[in-house]
Amino acid sequence: MAFLEFTNVGITGLSAAVPRTVINNYEYTTYFPKDVVKEIIDKVGIKERRFADDKTCSSDLCFAAAEKLIAEMQIDRSEIDLLVFVSQTPDYRMPATSVILQHRLGLGKSTIAFDLNLGCSGFIYGLSVIYGLMQSSGLRKALLLDGETRSKIYSPKDRKTAFLFGDGGVAAMIERDKKFGKSYFSLNSDGSLEDLIKMNAGGYRNPSSIETLQEKVVDEYGNIRSEEHGYMNGSEVFNFVIKEIPKDIKAVFELSGKTKDDIDFFVFHQANDFMNNYLVKKLKLPADQVPATIAKYGNTSSVSIPLTIVSELKDQLKDQKTLLLSGFGVGMTWATAILNFDHCMITDIVEI
Repeated sequence: MAFLEFTNVGITGLSAAVPRTVINNYEYTTYFPKDVVKEIIDKVGIKERRFADDKTCSSDLCFAAAEKLIAEMQIDRSEIDLLVFVSQTPDYRMPATSVILQHRLGLGKSTIAFDLNLGCSGFIYGLSVIYGLMQSSGLRKALLLDGETRSKIYSPKDRKTAFLFGDGGVAAMIERDKKFGKSYFSLNSDGSLEDLIKMNAGGYRNPSSIETLQEKVVDEYGNIRSEEHGYMNGSEVFNFVIKEIPKDIKAVFELSGKTKDDIDFFVFHQANDFMNNYLVKKLKLPADQVPATIAKYGNTSSVSIPLTIVSELKDQLKDQKTLLLSGFGVGMTWATAILNFDHCMITDIVEI
């Protein structure tokens, strides 16, 4: 386990943007009977999702969130020295989307900008990178942008994934201040499990072709997808989560000297209701300290943790609070963090 500890760095502001288009999952019945759809949704708990249109990318969602945050915090753009963009649905294979956003947001040419290609643990990984750079340098302000348009990469004809994923983008302002005290991170990876959540084609190992774009029946249940659609082995992902996540959270408590009583809110990646309810019971957590957005936004990958904070904790972080964040998924990678919040500015959610 990679255990990191930082001092006097924290999140001073958070904003989120989601598409205007609301998908009612119970009515998402083009390819499946209503009774099958209802059974799936009742189990995973995802009643609604947001879908970006064909012209909207994850960067557009992040741009809207960042503009909202900068305006409401009255940030001097010249003081933003670092921009990190987390996504697995970038605008292009090259150049990096972070550099495009640096220009689009009107940030200076001296701004450090780079992308992180990570899934469901990506927000916590991104925070750890920025915290480390902030602590070891004279950087003034950093912007973490995290966006996903997962609706574009999963087949609506594959019941294993068709009802799970939604789109969104977030912006987090990060600064150095003694009021934040110590923060703790655990970062982990297991590439032997790469096949649990994957898109087989469209990269350079298996480039796009007529064959990779062709939809096919992939199993005995009649699910249909191409090799350029994402797929997921749900049962094995669940086995991974129940094996690794409680263990990692307990290890962070032990290494940080914290206990559950020191935590005001536990914010988990919003994978599905079944999985998160298991974690709550396994860890014996108070349900009222575990906010959830799975029902109205679905699984937005790495965006889900900060989106849940913006959606559910906007009025709860006006004073000092301690949060435990836990992200897990594609890779497989997983990460846990204990962070102090102190008068964090959280904006209303933007719809575009």
